[in-house]
This record gives sequence, C-alpha cells and structure tokens, in this order.
Amino acid sequence: MNARQPWRPTPLITASMALHASAAGAMLWHPSAWPWWLAGLVADHAVLAAAGLWPRSRLLGPNWTRLPDAAAAYGSVAITIDDGPDPEVTPRVLDQLDAAGARATFFCIGSEARRHPALCREIVARGHAVENHSQHHHHSFSLRGPVALAREVDAAQRTLAEITGMTPRFFRAPAGLRNPFLEPVLHRRNLTLASWTRRAFDTRQNDPSRVLEVLSRNLAGGDILLLHDAHAARTSSGAPVILEVLPDLLAAIRQRGLNTVTLAEALMPQPADFQS
Repeated sequence: MNARQPWRPTPLITASMALHASAAGAMLWHPSAWPWWLAGLVADHAVLAAAGLWPRSRLLGPNWTRLPDAAAAYGSVAITIDDGPDPEVTPRVLDQLDAAGARATFFCIGSEARRHPALCREIVARGHAVENHSQHHHHSFSLRGPVALAREVDAAQRTLAEITGMTPRFFRAPAGLRNPFLEPVLHRRNLTLASWTRRAFDTRQNDPSRVLEVLSRNLAGGDILLLHDAHAARTSSGAPVILEVLPDLLAAIRQRGLNTVTLAEALMPQPADFQS
C-alpha cells in the first residue's frame, strides 16, 4: 500500500470532538444548562457506540466491505477465514482450498498462531495470506482505550510477522466490533480495516445449507465472504460447518465465472496477477 496521508477524523468523529469542546466551554459559562449539554453528550456517545457495533460501518473510519473496483470488475471475490489457526480444522480447510485451486485470507489470532506456528507458516506456504485479528481476541476489545488497542494490534503484528516472515496489511476487529480509538491506531501502522460483504454466523448456525445460501446469494465480483475455522459451529454429525460449506461455496464461485484472491492480491493493478 502506498504511504498514507496524515490521519483525518471522519465527519462523525469531527462533530463529536466539536460537541465535547462546546460542552466544556458552555458549562463554564452557563453552568445551569448542564442537563442539556449532558443529554447531548450522552446521545453523542450512543451514536458512536452504535457505529462501533455495526461492523460494516464507515462512520468511524475506512473499512473494506468489498474489494476495490478493479478487482470486482475482474470477477474476484475474497474468502476470509477468522479465529485460527486451528490444528483440527485449518489443515482440512487448506486441503479443500488446494483441491479447488483457490486462495483465501486467514485472519489469525496472535496467541493461536504462537501455539501453532508451523500451521501458520503452512497457510502462507500454500499461497494464502495471514492477516491481523488481534493478539488475544478479547471480547472486550471494543471497550478498550487507544493504548490497550495499540498493544493488541502491535503484539499480533509482531507475532504474525515473526512466524510467517510477512507483515500483515489488514486488520479485522474481534467480532467486527470497535470504537473511535481504533482507526488512528491502524492508520499509524499502515493497516487497513477489513470487514465483509456478508457473513452467515457460522459460529452459531450449524446448518451448512443455510450458511451456504447466505454466502452464495447474489454472489458477485467484489464480495468479501466470512467463515471461521476456529470456533466453527458443528453440524448434527459433529463436523465443523466450514468443512461442509467450503467445497460447495468454491463450486458456486467457479460456476459464476468468478475467481478467488487474497485481500492483498485485490490491490494488484494487473489482471495477469489474478488467478482463479
């Protein structure tokens, strides 16, 4: 990715900062009006929280919900796989991808990569990408301040770069949840936030047909699809859902004349760089 311009807050963040500054000044000059300013601040924080709870939102900063236009026009889609590496599921996912000649982006948790470094290296060796999904995948990630967020992002960057020899270029927040402090952290590290076009909640939905239907509905170039190797729901027979869904999903991609790329490959300017 090219060097970025200095970080600039979004209009929502700018308005929030202005509101806080105005409230501080107004409460000094007109203390009796504090209930009105307090109500405004509470409403502002509610809007910011709602934006952070919407994984596909761009209200807090740039966010990939689709591939760039050039990749979309070439019929490329991205399969992204979260929460691994998982020693039981990930090797079988890699075999399924190999069988279809497909590539995927694995958003790995740093602590899990540390536990299974050989598997993380295998992902890269087979032509896929490993990206940053935080060091510990804390459920409280979106409630943390800038120092704690930076610590999580940096630890995963170091871990994954050390193991794979490749520095991650994309970040996905745990569960897609974040707060206004995250984007400045990512910007300073030249990381791009990536969410998805659609997901099928395959950590909870144990019916492979329903997961497949959601992911393949109106499938088109530019889509970013989300699945999980670790924390995958189990079918009635005990199989991880992703292993039941992925072969049919890859077949649907081929049938529509589409091709799979990693998120980083979607930035390549020449169609010759894309492979189905």
